[in-house]
Amino acid sequence: MNSEIQMHDLVALLEDVAARHFTTGSPLMLRRGQIGTVVMTYDSSAFEVEFSDSQGRAFALMPVPAGKLMLLHDAPAAIAA
Repeated sequence: MNSEIQMHDLVALLEDVAARHFTTGSPLMLRRGQIGTVVMTYDSSAFEVEFSDSQGRAFALMPVPAGKLMLLHDAPAAIAA
């Protein structure tokens, strides 16, 4: 599943992760299910993920191991009938 993750994909955290606010440095807790965008890959073993608010303002940017991410899909996959 994680080998499918690529640049600019939307992903969700599979567990809570401690982080720091992107600009203020204050501590944050990113919760399971938090959605982010992949902005860099590290040999498919980890991904740099940007987490943003509903206005598109980044509040966290951090490396996340592939095993802590789930790829999100916005369209169904076609199957043979």
